[in-house]
Amino acid sequence: MSKQRVLTGITTTGTPHLGNYVGAIRPAIEASRDTNNESFYFLADFHALIKCQDPAAVHQSTTEIAATWLALGLDTDNAVFYRQSDIPEIPQLTWLLSCVCSKGLMNRAHAYKGAVDANIAEGEDADKAITMGLFSYPVLMAADILMFGAHQVPVGKDQIQHVEMARDMAQRFNHIYCKKTPLMTLPNYQVDDNVAVLQGLDGRKMSKSYGNTIPLFLPEKKLQKHINKIKTNLLEPGEAKDPDTSTVFQLWKAFANEQQTAEMRQAFADGIGWGDAKKQLCALVNEEIAEARERYEDLMSRPADIEAILQQGAEKARAVSVPMLAEARKAVGIYGLG
Repeated sequence: MSKQRVLTGITTTGTPHLGNYVGAIRPAIEASRDTNNESFYFLADFHALIKCQDPAAVHQSTTEIAATWLALGLDTDNAVFYRQSDIPEIPQLTWLLSCVCSKGLMNRAHAYKGAVDANIAEGEDADKAITMGLFSYPVLMAADILMFGAHQVPVGKDQIQHVEMARDMAQRFNHIYCKKTPLMTLPNYQVDDNVAVLQGLDGRKMSKSYGNTIPLFLPEKKLQKHINKIKTNLLEPGEAKDPDTSTVFQLWKAFANEQQTAEMRQAFADGIGWGDAKKQLCALVNEEIAEARERYEDLMSRPADIEAILQQGAEKARAVSVPMLAEARKAVGIYGLG
């Protein structure tokens, strides 16, 4: 049985936070240890330019995210870990796919439609401040996926459309250029309904765009200060509290085992004070991340070593991307003469 190839991209904007860890990084690292999979993980720095035009921020985020994945135990001997911009074949494949992708498909992309709707709601021109990067980034995402023949792409529900678009482009390319022997592997999306979407300090989804995150590798005292900011109700110690509407409990459940979860649920029923609950939450989170935080701080002090690991990953990735692009170029008629 051939191995399943699984691919995950991480956009290099901002500092990794607890929501990233629980929702994406922790399950991805666990999946990378599955010997039935070939795991590809990449730093999506080209994608970052759509959202962020601060060069220093993109560069710093790239360093922090790479260090985070390595500190948390990504096995780079087993998985292919690389930076998107180190694979020059990806932009070339993006152009080949652009030439078979219909504009109508891009018009239906959620991010583009959302930006247009927001402009219209504010009485602005529909395309105000919308770049071609934002409009066409599903094509770049398709190139990321199709370049490496990914069978499975783990995504949140809001990203399903992008994998479906990649399938559409792959089918179109195969239909036009490779009818006898399809070149492009049709990817499938993989949504894990058991992965938690964490709430942030204000009760909304934890997101950099909301400014409500808890950075992953804060020192313990700063971690406690952030956790203390979590919005709670005015119920006093001794008054029963509803765990199912509590951000504190939701975070607890994301880090606790079944017994710890049951015990905290009972503590809520018994009226645990918010201060005590937050103190226990900090201790629980810190216990899980403390060793990784030490490794992270060490890696951040050695950026050249992180770079060396990324270059090794790029070499492994290009062992796949170079022959794949050569086949795609030949399919469309762009190859050497004679």
